[in-house]
Amino acid sequence: MTQAPHPLPDDESLAEALDYAGRYLEFQQRYQRVPGVQVAVFARGGVRLSAAFGLADTASGTALTTGHLFRIASHSKTFTATTVLQLVEQGRLRLDDRAAAWIPELDGHPAGDWTVRELLNHAAGAVRDGTDGDFWQLRLPFPDRSGLLDVLRSAGAAVLERNERFKYSNIGFGLLGMVVEAASGRTFADHVRDDIAGRLGLADLGAELDPDRAGEYATGYSALSYADHRVAIDHVDTRALAAATGCWATAEALVQYFAAHFHGDERLLTDGSKRLLHRGWWPVDGEKDARYGLGFSLRAIGDRSLPGHGGGYPGHITNSVFDPEAGFAVSVLTNAIDGPAQALATAVVQLMDLAGREPRPAPDGRLDGFTGRYASLWGVVDIAVLGGRLYLLPPSAADPTDHAAPLDVVDDRRLRIAGGSGFGSYGEELVFDVDAAGSVRSVRAESGMTRWPIDAFPLLDGDRVTVPTQQGAG
Repeated sequence: MTQAPHPLPDDESLAEALDYAGRYLEFQQRYQRVPGVQVAVFARGGVRLSAAFGLADTASGTALTTGHLFRIASHSKTFTATTVLQLVEQGRLRLDDRAAAWIPELDGHPAGDWTVRELLNHAAGAVRDGTDGDFWQLRLPFPDRSGLLDVLRSAGAAVLERNERFKYSNIGFGLLGMVVEAASGRTFADHVRDDIAGRLGLADLGAELDPDRAGEYATGYSALSYADHRVAIDHVDTRALAAATGCWATAEALVQYFAAHFHGDERLLTDGSKRLLHRGWWPVDGEKDARYGLGFSLRAIGDRSLPGHGGGYPGHITNSVFDPEAGFAVSVLTNAIDGPAQALATAVVQLMDLAGREPRPAPDGRLDGFTGRYASLWGVVDIAVLGGRLYLLPPSAADPTDHAAPLDVVDDRRLRIAGGSGFGSYGEELVFDVDAAGSVRSVRAESGMTRWPIDAFPLLDGDRVTVPTQQGAG
């Protein structure tokens, strides 16, 4: 068996990375004022991290749990693509079939000539959401089948020539949902339930809003860009656009689903079909190092090119990436329309890669005594063990690894900054003040400033920062 080009770190280093990733995400949830963040990581054959931070509902104060459901929006496209390739493998559908071969109402219209392949990789030139997309802000219902057909037969349905460039289209994936149903004689929801969730034993994954589980969905919220507070947003049925944006899941269920897309796992599809889905057929203009396959997006994180997808639903922003060769999947779900799900999922991968960047050194029992979260007037830093080494990291950064400074142990009370920015305190020491029980009271840290464990930060005791009065002055 060949080794993945970018393998996971060893088990101990992976555990360190995921332990810190949880603490980083917990900080980010509070720092970015996101109501709630749910995360899961699948690696080495199982779920290695599953956590939730913040609130599922701010009005009631209900804590978010790992069991709360999220609308995962355009993740639905990966389920649609998986279903299409299942039908292709069964000989019931072809990638080069015209839409009109299955939806005769489109015969004689440009949409009727769009092929299944073109729809899957957003190369049909189809309108993105129609000329009235206010269903995205709940000003009207999502279109039903009749309404979707009206859009597809309208003069504005074909915006570009076919195969001109990548042009994202929810309308196109709504059409794919109709094609799937016509080719199979079953609903899209049935396919997701039986041929994806059922095969994988996933109870927390489905195709459309489930009224019987209404109390399990995390409440979605509006943005802070146009107000200083958030407003709850109702969950609605996406109707004929379910194949584009209707699905729901937990982060745990999502990473287990994406694990079935790893190479060598043929519970859903053959490896050949998965390679078709995950190959970057089109570059995504305006997005650095991004491409699109058949229902799967691809983006670069470090040296990895990772398939996955994001999801934007009114009140829920979600993101997932996975490495089918190294065998890991990451999903981050947020319940705000401006939630930083993609940045957070990216950070988890970056932390795993940092932990595995170098061979693990010999064990040093002193490391854990330095770790913690430390605050000064200028902000917060973490000292964490990653890959058997100590790092100084800013938990407020979108990419904490970009600013990570390695720390060398000088003795039981001192560390030396051994890397990081030249604008920082490279080569200088961090000196720890420790009580009789071994707990850190303070650290003489970067720039010679004192930092305190965040729970003991003295700034929290006052309402104004002033210079202390000098005793005996005058």
